[in-house]
Amino acid sequence: MNKETILYFVAYFIIYSFVGWILESVYKSVGQRKLVNSGFLIGPVCPIYGTGAILLILTLSSLKNTPILLFIAAFFMLSILEYIVGFLLEKIFKTKYWDYSHLKFNIKGRVCLKNSIFWGILGVIFICFINPVVETHIHYIPIPILVYSEMLIGIWMVVDIVISVNEITSFESIINKINELSETIKEKIEDETHVENVIKKLNRQQTKLKIKLYRRAMRMKKAFPSMKSETITTFLNQKMDLKSLKDSIKNKE
Repeated sequence: MNKETILYFVAYFIIYSFVGWILESVYKSVGQRKLVNSGFLIGPVCPIYGTGAILLILTLSSLKNTPILLFIAAFFMLSILEYIVGFLLEKIFKTKYWDYSHLKFNIKGRVCLKNSIFWGILGVIFICFINPVVETHIHYIPIPILVYSEMLIGIWMVVDIVISVNEITSFESIINKINELSETIKEKIEDETHVENVIKKLNRQQTKLKIKLYRRAMRMKKAFPSMKSETITTFLNQKMDLKSLKDSIKNKE
């Protein structure tokens, strides 16, 4: 691949990651009847769609004139990709972000026949109709603009990945901090020499951590309704009222 080809493929990745985020967010927003920021990252991108698009372009473009073969190939290729991503997320973050166990013909809840058929149809539409249009128009963009825009978006995506991963991996440590503050507050209450302002300050810190954690947990549950995480589920089962938590902070100040 020459430099220009690489630039075009990076552009494809960015475009289809964004388009995938739009499609999934709209689908989930309609299903939940409220706005949902879908996907693992905070920003408006779902890299799994960008990755899938690149794989389709590189391997299946030659099947453009044989839609049946294209459907079968996309059916298996995108299903394998979905399975691998689901498996890696489970192993790395100890969380199952989607679960198709309730659907027929699924494999460990990571992929299912219904979604695989959808992937096959999407692959045909993508290769035959969507990508040819995008490919035509993207060549009109001057190379310098592609370079600088991809650099900026690339930096932003890396930062987003770092922040998003940190939010997920720090979830349990924040819960531990909340529990530690609870113990400290109990000790202060039992200590006759305790200072009232100190207890108020500790309570305020604990409440702020709860609000922070609650927002993270709810964002992930909205993005992945079938998500299975013992830590997040246990935390959300406490059924905290966000408004009450905010009001309690004001009362403690």
